[in-house]
Amino acid sequence: DGVSSDAGGHVIGLDLSNGIILGAIDNSSSLFRLQHLQRLNLAFNLFIYAFPTGFEKLENLSYLNLSNAGFTGQIPVEISRLTSLVTLDLSVILFQGSLELEMLVQNLTRLRFLYLDGVNISATGNKWCRALSPLTELQVLSMSHCCLSGPMDSFLSKLRSLSVIRLDQNNLSGLVPPFLAEFPTLTSLHLNDNDLSGRLPEEIFQIPTLQALDLSNNRVLEDSIKKFPLNASLQTLRLTHTHIGGQIPESIGNLGQLTSIELAFCNFSGPIPKTVEKLSQLVYLNFLSNSFSGPIPNFSSSRNLTELNLTGNKLNGTIHSTDWSGLLLLVSVDLQTNKLSGTIPPTLFGLPSLIGDLHGKASLLLRYVDLRSNKLQGQFPVSLFEFHGLEYLSLSSNNFSGLIPMTAFQNLRNLSYLDLSYNRLSIDATTTNISSLSFPTFNILMLGSCNLTEFPVCTESVSFSYSTNSFLKNQTSLNYLDLSKNQIHGGIPNWIWKAKSLSYLNLSQNFLVEFERPLKNITSTLGFLDLHGNQLHGKIPILLLHAISLDYSNNNFNSVLPAHVGDFLQSANFFSISNNNFHGSIPRSICNVSALKVLDLSNNSLRGPIPQCLFQMNVSFGVLNLGRNNLSGIISDTFSESCQLKTLHLNQNRLEGKVPKSLANCKILEVLDIGNNLINGSFPCHLMNIAMLRVLFLRSNNFSGYIDCSGDNIGWKMLQIFDIASNNFSGKLHLTFLGTWDAMQPNPDKNQSELKDLRFEGEALDPFYYQDAIIVTIKGLIPEVIGTFKALYGLNFSHNAFSGPIPLESVDLSSNSLHGEIPSQLANLNFLSFLNVSNNKLVGPIPTSTQLQSFSEASFENNAGLCGPPLKATCGLPPAKTHNPSDARSTINWNYISAETGFCFGFGISVTLLIFWKRWRKWYFEGMDRALSGLFPCFPLETRKHGRRANRNQRRH
Repeated sequence: DGVSSDAGGHVIGLDLSNGIILGAIDNSSSLFRLQHLQRLNLAFNLFIYAFPTGFEKLENLSYLNLSNAGFTGQIPVEISRLTSLVTLDLSVILFQGSLELEMLVQNLTRLRFLYLDGVNISATGNKWCRALSPLTELQVLSMSHCCLSGPMDSFLSKLRSLSVIRLDQNNLSGLVPPFLAEFPTLTSLHLNDNDLSGRLPEEIFQIPTLQALDLSNNRVLEDSIKKFPLNASLQTLRLTHTHIGGQIPESIGNLGQLTSIELAFCNFSGPIPKTVEKLSQLVYLNFLSNSFSGPIPNFSSSRNLTELNLTGNKLNGTIHSTDWSGLLLLVSVDLQTNKLSGTIPPTLFGLPSLIGDLHGKASLLLRYVDLRSNKLQGQFPVSLFEFHGLEYLSLSSNNFSGLIPMTAFQNLRNLSYLDLSYNRLSIDATTTNISSLSFPTFNILMLGSCNLTEFPVCTESVSFSYSTNSFLKNQTSLNYLDLSKNQIHGGIPNWIWKAKSLSYLNLSQNFLVEFERPLKNITSTLGFLDLHGNQLHGKIPILLLHAISLDYSNNNFNSVLPAHVGDFLQSANFFSISNNNFHGSIPRSICNVSALKVLDLSNNSLRGPIPQCLFQMNVSFGVLNLGRNNLSGIISDTFSESCQLKTLHLNQNRLEGKVPKSLANCKILEVLDIGNNLINGSFPCHLMNIAMLRVLFLRSNNFSGYIDCSGDNIGWKMLQIFDIASNNFSGKLHLTFLGTWDAMQPNPDKNQSELKDLRFEGEALDPFYYQDAIIVTIKGLIPEVIGTFKALYGLNFSHNAFSGPIPLESVDLSSNSLHGEIPSQLANLNFLSFLNVSNNKLVGPIPTSTQLQSFSEASFENNAGLCGPPLKATCGLPPAKTHNPSDARSTINWNYISAETGFCFGFGISVTLLIFWKRWRKWYFEGMDRALSGLFPCFPLETRKHGRRANRNQRRH
């Protein structure tokens, strides 16, 4: 096999590929005595030794394939002397060594097919493109993963015969050269996984011969698709992870031969054109994570469609547009995270037009269904239970309803992933005969918020705690179990801690009160355990040696933390016991947990000093939350120069001393809350060198002095929440202090929404994260925009002793010593929701503005010189004075007296007529009745008459 010869008996072809040949080929091998050999293929063997150097003896070779043959070391220069070569394949999966490209190909001018994938060429564009320029007959150039760099040089444009170009997985940069569109026979262009940038030439999409185009994973490559040519040849289009976007043109219908299109993680928007109905050859479509809107188009004509992914867009409407019953090859449907509504069409899962064996075959084909995070409603599609080949089913976060017995899943033998969480479904897991049924072997089971009242059981026993043969216990391959936000009462079964495959367990937000005993010989391999939001009490009996994340927060635990708690957290990245009743001191053993990223001990009754070693652990910590306890002492000045803290909460304790200077080492700190303590000293200007700071809470401490941070401080360009209320600051506020707060000012080049999420992620917590919660104490609703601070969330300077004029359009500057007039700019701020400048020394009229006049009088009170609405003090009148007979300067303003007298005289006449002239009174009340009937037609006239009679009776009495 693999040997071919000519009429004279000479061996001209030798194909030993995939022969699992071991050993070496030396230069004396009989292989090199085959002088007539024209084709040699040694691909995919295990020679594992250096390349032989005898190839120059095979001077008639036109085809040489040494790909993945196992040879190591340098590619022999002798190959460059095989001037008859038409095909050369030296590609490898893993290559050690390098290749001088120019040396190799300089004499191989007859080459038409060159494959060097995986060979380390390490050359810039002008070098490798120049080296290839003599190969004018080259048709296939395949150099993936060759460490090529720099922009593609114009020397490449000389290779006019190229039909296949594969330069993916390199370090190519710069623009995609327009000359690529000038190759008359180009059929395949693969430039994916590079660093190409700039605008994509429109001509690339116009190449009439192009069948495959892959530009994916060039993350800064941008532009839009203007149009596709008529009678296009394109079969495969991949633009995933690029900045190419805009609307897909209607001319996509011209791609009649298209079989695969992947536009995931791009910038496409607008509706998906209806012309996709013309793509009858389509097999695979992936538009994941764009901003497509509008309805789902009709895919009924795409009879070969196997996978459809429209996840993470803004599609709305129903999914009834497609006749799903005709898509007999459909294997995967993923429509999650859109705005789809309505019901699931019966044709999607029911296939009513199919009968007999064909129906059974189609049922086996459908393996993957993901419709989560939409607005779908209606009864649970029970037709899904007919798809016996189903492996993956996710309908979570919709509005499906109905009661599903656990027994319904027994026919889905291949189902390993099931997520029905967060609908209006109810799972009946109380069947007493489950043990006799054959269930799927689940790997992932998520039934959060499914109205479960107890764990699935298989005996007549009502309580899961004492069931010996539970359905879940027999799930030996179960890796991920989520039963959160149900109504499960009682205890946590002890078999869970012995499950060998279980790595994730979420039983949060139930009514669990205890751990089933005995708890001995714990061998659990759980990595993630979430028990928050239950009613567990007493001590924590389970601390898992291998756990990465442990959440015991929001329970009723009421003990001292064990002194050895840190010994059980050696693998932990996340540990939270917040919102319990733990007391005593913080064990020093926690400092031994080197992997810890998030430590949350907040809202307990812990006391004593904070162990100094905790502040020395900030090299690893991302989040440290010790707030709302009874901790005392000082904040240790031991923050290291490698501090990695992003969030530090020490609020509502009894901490004293000054803000440590070494805290400035935490350069990536985003949230600092030390409010409501006994901390003193001047304003901590050294914190202004923390450029990433977004939240600063210093309120309700004993700070004093001026806020004057002159010097070489970087400033808080990211700051969005700033609270220094209820301290003893004094002096003037300087505009230079506020001028660096760029994140509160408009920036048309930056999406401000990027700054709104305060959370700590980090690789160790993937795919989970710690969501930060900030409690802002304010007097009303803080406006979203104040003056030029368009993204300001909160600014509170109240209850200090600031003096001087108001430096900017403010929110809460109450209870200071500010003087001067309210800035006129406030008259234009029609978006303010809250303003308080009370208890100052402001003067002058309040700027006239409909919005300002809507605030209460309390917002401006106790400013003796202010006047105008909403205050009662009228501008132009002298301030009200206490009567003093000895004040010789008192005068009477007759203009006001005459107006008041006229009003009183007219009003008096009207009232007199109503009282003493019966005819006038009758006419007046009848007129009022007619007016009220017109204004309030639904208010009975009889009620008004009774009301009038009651008033008359009251007057008589």
